[in-house]
Amino acid sequence: MSPLADLPALPRRLAAAEPGWTETTDVVVVGSGIAGLTAALHLREQGLHVTVVTKVNIDDGSTRWAQGGIAAVLDPLDTPQAHAYDTEIAGVGLCDPEAVKALVEEGPARVRELIRRGAEFDRNPDGSLMLTREGGHRADRIVHAGGDATGAEVQRALHAAVRRDPWIRLVEHALVLDLLRAADGRACGITLHVLGEGSEDGVGAVLARAVVLATGGMGQIFSSTTNPSVSTGDGVALALRAGAEVTDVEFVQFHPTSFVTSGLNSVQRPLISEALRGEGAYLVDENGERFMVGQHELAELAPRDVVAKGIYRVLRATGADHVYLDARHLGKEFLEHRFPTIMASTRSAGVDPATELIPVAPAAHYASGGVRTDLQGRTSIPGLYACGEVACTGVHGANRLASNSLLEGLVFAKRIADDIGRDLPAQADPVRTNMTPAWVADAAIRSEVQRTMTRGAGVLRSADSLDTAAKELSRLAESRSTPNTAAWEATNLLTVAAALVASACSRRETRGCHWREDYPTAADEWRGHLLNSISSDGSMTQDFQEMA
Repeated sequence: MSPLADLPALPRRLAAAEPGWTETTDVVVVGSGIAGLTAALHLREQGLHVTVVTKVNIDDGSTRWAQGGIAAVLDPLDTPQAHAYDTEIAGVGLCDPEAVKALVEEGPARVRELIRRGAEFDRNPDGSLMLTREGGHRADRIVHAGGDATGAEVQRALHAAVRRDPWIRLVEHALVLDLLRAADGRACGITLHVLGEGSEDGVGAVLARAVVLATGGMGQIFSSTTNPSVSTGDGVALALRAGAEVTDVEFVQFHPTSFVTSGLNSVQRPLISEALRGEGAYLVDENGERFMVGQHELAELAPRDVVAKGIYRVLRATGADHVYLDARHLGKEFLEHRFPTIMASTRSAGVDPATELIPVAPAAHYASGGVRTDLQGRTSIPGLYACGEVACTGVHGANRLASNSLLEGLVFAKRIADDIGRDLPAQADPVRTNMTPAWVADAAIRSEVQRTMTRGAGVLRSADSLDTAAKELSRLAESRSTPNTAAWEATNLLTVAAALVASACSRRETRGCHWREDYPTAADEWRGHLLNSISSDGSMTQDFQEMA
């Protein structure tokens, strides 16, 4: 039987009130992290009017939580070819070489551009950029800010730049609902819900000549994640409902070292940056023994999937819920200067890394797959673009190389703006569609979806666990609700979860972030991409595209 058979039918449109208000712009950008704000600023350089729609506040997405930094070739002794090599090794045969080439060759210019926009990165006493190393990199090429507060500094600089431009309209507290299409099928805007705006329930429409999705990740489909509560896969779910292709969604990277302790917000686990291991911290089990030595030539600095699997093996063998990161030998002064965010977070929970071991365990962190795009960020729907974590550009393959994510947002946001500037059609009127089914799931299923995905499609997967997850998702889909923000988010989580389970069921191999207990090795016949979409009746469809 096809692995798709047990999955639920999904909505092609979210149940929602008719838009009570409408506004028009040249380009609407959905998302306000590094990808969305960079796209908006480059679009303004093209002379276009831009509306940025963001789910809560402009700074509430994943970008500000990025601790490690941005990977780019800024050392004269480093090369783009070396950066590409490390990226493709981490991607385990599924990276698009042309996308990687664009990333590593254009990346340095984009980082310098970010500096010109006001981002202040850490520097050496001579004024040169301070570079460090993270897992999977064979050279020091990570720029960082405030020690371990890179994302916050990047977000601050971009936020300030956007606020200075009166032709960028910012709409906060807005949840995107569905894509609007013109008679020729082209994207021509979005529907959205804005708290306190327009009609009684705030549903409205932004009409635009192009739509850019930069909605971030989908980590909230799992019980343990480093992602903020807003990361509910809204962009991927919107694209699926619109009929766009998504790909590689089975490759969700679990960060090896999230902070495990009682009393912290369980919605989002604090991240213990890989940069801490880059500076010399190492992993130990409950007996104080290092367990990554001998598993990979880079030990604790192996690619993240390798380290996460190494930790998971220890947890499975011991029955513990965490291992430990030992940074005591780095010294209090160094730790406080280089990692002030981590030190504050752990100390607030009663753990002092200068004198104590840090309890850590893997948590869902980054989606390597997403809405399928070409090298200009174009999706399979004309006029709809995607960049950042919501997109699958082909850069990451089966496993993202550390600190390539912020760089990808910078590089492909610029490529999108250039493409839109070259050929932007006139505004078209949206066509009223009566696509069915249109419904929303009960908001109460959110925690059940998370538990189902953690048990059945988390770090370790098998045919049995995935089959159980598929059936459970179908059961949960039977719980329907009247439209509201929580129900829309729950429906997005259900939609993205179904796509992930479909691909994880089909991919009968272990590769990168995807670990099948019943298929423990990589297989050449699976060197390719699984493309998912939703048909007109709401069923999940799938195709496989071999690598060239």
